[in-house]
Amino acid sequence: MTSRDAQTPSEKRSGTPLSRRAFTTAVGATAATAAGIAAAVPAAAAGTTADDVTRERPFRAARGKHARRPNILFILGDDLGWADLSSYGSPHIRTPHLDRLARQGVRFTDAYSGSATCSPTRFSLYTGRYPGRTKGGLAEPIADRSVGLEPTHPTLASLLRGVGYSTALIGKWHCGYLPDYSPTRSGYDEFFGNFGGALEYYSKLGLAGEYDLYEGDAEYKDLRYYTRILTERASEYVQRDHDDRPWLLNLNFTTPHWPWIADGDTEASAEIARRIKAGDRSALRHGDGGSVEKYTEMVEDLDRSVGEVLKALKRSGQEKDTLVFFASDNGGERFSYNWPLAGNKSSLQEGGIRVPSVLRWPARIEGHQVSDLPVFSPDWTATLLELGGARPDPAHPLDGVSLAGYLLRGEAPKERDLFWRVRGERALRRGDWKYYRGRSGADQLFNLADDRREQADRAKADPERLASLRASWERTDSGLLPYPTGS
Repeated sequence: MTSRDAQTPSEKRSGTPLSRRAFTTAVGATAATAAGIAAAVPAAAAGTTADDVTRERPFRAARGKHARRPNILFILGDDLGWADLSSYGSPHIRTPHLDRLARQGVRFTDAYSGSATCSPTRFSLYTGRYPGRTKGGLAEPIADRSVGLEPTHPTLASLLRGVGYSTALIGKWHCGYLPDYSPTRSGYDEFFGNFGGALEYYSKLGLAGEYDLYEGDAEYKDLRYYTRILTERASEYVQRDHDDRPWLLNLNFTTPHWPWIADGDTEASAEIARRIKAGDRSALRHGDGGSVEKYTEMVEDLDRSVGEVLKALKRSGQEKDTLVFFASDNGGERFSYNWPLAGNKSSLQEGGIRVPSVLRWPARIEGHQVSDLPVFSPDWTATLLELGGARPDPAHPLDGVSLAGYLLRGEAPKERDLFWRVRGERALRRGDWKYYRGRSGADQLFNLADDRREQADRAKADPERLASLRASWERTDSGLLPYPTGS
């Protein structure tokens, strides 16, 4: 295989060593990030230097073979924006541990969540399918006990468990409530975490005032700061003796999702808990609190927590053979840094669905790499199933495509469309082009290679392309479940 064979589709179109997206990333955002890191973070403490960042090169598959199936540590942040990491351009948030993870593997610039809010993205990740394939995935997000991920539906966990993996989910589930829905009913051997979409970080009270910390299907009492608890649990799991079985751990932090409570904010915690107990259904959403500074504190705490888990993994001696993936479940919320993207959580503009995504697998994938390949959550499901030696259930065909050939053998991925649908919005990406219809009802067309901010509408200049992308969106939509009438 020549280096030319390993080029991405956009490189082949342009005939240049770097695509426009990769060039922008490597020369623009990356250089700015390097300068920011060098100025703001001591190299000895962060392990990051300007030279480290600028050494980033376009992705090339590593040569060689490695027969062992990887352990899989899949980490999700909650409502973390695309540029909230210093390695993605944040000028004020320091994330040395996640930056180091990116240096040691591949940083994806054009990676997307499966939807624009929490639970539909999780449905797309666990099933490898569009959220609209299942009734529970139509809730954006799940807010009551009426729907969830049906236990009979095959999942990433159940399929990997079927080929010998130990499976665990630690943290936020948000795919349905007891008694009908639970991770332990959907392929996970173990569950420790919360069922709902949010909880107060100390009291563990949810939106309706319910206590929401469980081990398996039983309540578990621990009133310490939630991120600390999850970090401890995950660190214990990755160091455990798994009897030579490979393992899958979905580690789903709630950080930096509201309420804006950092470790040590016990007075603010107590006030929110008091309001929840008094019946204030808006208390947890914390519309009267938070700040850029508090959000920064929470993201940096998430970074430290990931760093602790990765240190535990290294101590276990399993680091080389463990595939670590980090992403966000959707775009950032009100205090997030999404520049230069437009929109945020709940929107199908880039800021609502493009997310930071990093992959590290020392045994098979080299570090200091960047990929501008457009990918989304269901692709990772397909990829991990293939790497783990599991096959999808033919009765529930995947909507994602496996990237194993791209990552390990340098195979050029087949170009296809990425599809999204939420109530009142639609989007589809094909190559550099994106079709978008927002709540105004107007069809828009953007070239993301030239206009990541989605401001230069090309709909009138290129009506044939617009019509083609719209028709593709409508074909896919016709095969999904309709939203309930009146929703």
